[in-house]
Amino acid sequence: MAYWLVKSEPDVYSIDQLKKDKRTCWDGVRNYQARNLLRDSMKKGDIVLFYHSNCAEPGVTGIAKVVREGYPDNTNYKGKGNPDPANPTWFMVDIAFQRKLKRVITLAEIKAEGRLRDMQLVQRGNRLSVMPVSAAEYELLIGME
Repeated sequence: MAYWLVKSEPDVYSIDQLKKDKRTCWDGVRNYQARNLLRDSMKKGDIVLFYHSNCAEPGVTGIAKVVREGYPDNTNYKGKGNPDPANPTWFMVDIAFQRKLKRVITLAEIKAEGRLRDMQLVQRGNRLSVMPVSAAEYELLIGME
């Protein structure tokens, strides 16, 4: 089992919406590195930290689980997407709600925790919407709840 962090702006798709929906496809990712993670690395049963970005208090808000491995993104063919269904450019996974955290673990707290200094989320210039999280980082984050 692996651990991941996925980012979403809460006014676009929030942890509360995932709780209501119970399950969703994680689509619309348009970064090749993140696409490769969705397509090749995220596996059924992996744990996902749900992170709210671009908001007043960015941070980890909940936990989800990968319930369907990478498959062609249903938004591939809208706008500038790859028009060849036999050779899709973009991929997505399905995730299911597990639980909402008792409180938001803020980006400021994560940055202040010295043991998380190597976490990809806090690395300068990192803007990926999907990223791996080590088991140690996951345990430390959940312990901050």
